[in-house]
Amino acid sequence: MFSYRRGRLFMDGVSAAAAADRFGTPLFVYSKRAVAEAFSRIAAAFKKADPIICYAMKANSNRRICGLLAGLGAGAEVVSGGELTRALAAGFPPEKTVFSGVGKTESELSLALKAGILFVIVESEGELDLLEAVARGLGRKAAFAVRLNPGVDAHTHAHVTTGTASTKFGVERPQAFRMYLRAAKSRHLRPLGIHCHIGSQVTTVGPYRRAARAVSVFVADLERKGISLGFLDLGGGMGVSYGRGKALDLAAMARVLDEELASWRGKRLVIEPGRCLTAQAGALITHVLYRKKTTKRDFVVVDAGMSDLIRPALYGAEHPIWRESRRGGGGGLVDVVGPVCETADHLGRGLRLGACAPGDILAVLGAGAYGFSMSSQYNSRPRAAEVLVDGKTARLIRRRETAADLIRGEL
Repeated sequence: MFSYRRGRLFMDGVSAAAAADRFGTPLFVYSKRAVAEAFSRIAAAFKKADPIICYAMKANSNRRICGLLAGLGAGAEVVSGGELTRALAAGFPPEKTVFSGVGKTESELSLALKAGILFVIVESEGELDLLEAVARGLGRKAAFAVRLNPGVDAHTHAHVTTGTASTKFGVERPQAFRMYLRAAKSRHLRPLGIHCHIGSQVTTVGPYRRAARAVSVFVADLERKGISLGFLDLGGGMGVSYGRGKALDLAAMARVLDEELASWRGKRLVIEPGRCLTAQAGALITHVLYRKKTTKRDFVVVDAGMSDLIRPALYGAEHPIWRESRRGGGGGLVDVVGPVCETADHLGRGLRLGACAPGDILAVLGAGAYGFSMSSQYNSRPRAAEVLVDGKTARLIRRRETAADLIRGEL
């Protein structure tokens, strides 16, 4: 996707410099080809299981990116009423959409039932009570799946670990069992599936094996009580490589799920990839503003910061950063920092970027997931523009915010 041609950085057929000149910086750019290829890789890896691939919209919820994936055959995994509204606007079929999250409101559950989504993923007994009441009020039967907490530690960052009882997510086995037994007697609840999600940026298959095994045992116990489910949702969290480390082997994960769920051939598998569909398809383009040196560090100050890409500050994430021009080598180690008034505002530490100077353009790679979707207006900084690259064509898919946007809605 990103490559140097005659010493200049290109995304597919569009140069980083041309995109920066035309649309300004900071700027998120995404490759249409890379998104499509990532979806094809997942579909090929899981071809035997033929799952419903529900794109985790929290990774990147731009309507054009979502519309591209919907056109390729993806469904959606949403975590708010806003994401559900975006999903429907982007063209994701309601019957291939699932709704997770620990804090759904009455209005959100009503929206989901009226839209006719595949199922609501329930994360507490209180939520099941509310779902039943909403369904009763609408005169409907609500299809749902309980999010089982399998007690699996995926050994990922603490902020994105979700499969253990120390987190807010999911329901432990005894409670989940009670919820299904109770729902089976309700006129307004339909136990349709089971769900689990062990965390984000998981790069080994062992945790998925343990989670699938826990789900398989649980489903067997349910069936002995006469409760049969149609869908097994094993969540997402498939890790990618950000330049260091390894990505999850998707084919190996598919084999693991096939082995562990072999006895459930009559049930449809659901998976929820997000990061691995969009992360490597995007980059954050930024301009160098200043060089600054102290007795301890050498800083490259750029016009993008943690309000644009919070992952380095929040998770200690490391993103490759490339210069737009390969010319001008040499130079020592530098930290790439932004203009936000926080010490944590850095995009990279201890990097070799050569003779970087004010006016130069840098590309922070791997920013297609959890980049713009986690961005903010902190320090009253307008959010960046977004551009979709298709071959040699670059199309604006979200305009840059203005100062007027910052105060719009304030009274």
